[in-house]
Amino acid sequence: MYKLGDSTPVVVASTILFSAVGGYLAGTKNGAWSWFSWHPFLMMVSFIGFFGSASMIKKNGGYTNTKVHGMLGSLGTILALAGGYVIYTNKIILGKSHFTTPHGKAGLLCLVGSLMVALAGGVFIHPDFGVDKTNKTIRSAHSIASRFVIGLGWMACFSGLKTISGEDKKVVFGYLIPILALIPLVLVPTKKQAK
Repeated sequence: MYKLGDSTPVVVASTILFSAVGGYLAGTKNGAWSWFSWHPFLMMVSFIGFFGSASMIKKNGGYTNTKVHGMLGSLGTILALAGGYVIYTNKIILGKSHFTTPHGKAGLLCLVGSLMVALAGGVFIHPDFGVDKTNKTIRSAHSIASRFVIGLGWMACFSGLKTISGEDKKVVFGYLIPILALIPLVLVPTKKQAK
């Protein structure tokens, strides 16, 4: 079972810190901070820091953890949309086409997916006012779709980082090693306890 229990605050804080430092380093890899720099920073903090943490916290179960899960997920969605806005406007400034690369297409799918998952979570399964909060099918679909969006987001972050870094092995492994460690904590479903 991949529950964190008492170590949750440390792992969550480490995940958010890793994503913020990684996003900053990616944003400044090719020089000083610029408008574009917000894109890798916001996307890494969103998909790794906030969505990853939201997933880990939810696995601990309970009302409070579910509420924190929703708050972190919602903040992650806002940051992801802001990161999408940054790259969209940056492409306009540079006169470049939108969504022409696999990275851009994956990013667009992640943005749409994260918004859909957040809306479904807030409208249908919110523990206080969800219109169908006990529906196991909706809860399961939310969980599976969330894992897909997070995993695809991590891959999109990785492909963007490879482009920015020029495939610098230290940068690539500095990203991959913590992500590989997070996979069982974030993307692998928790086994249900037998009653």
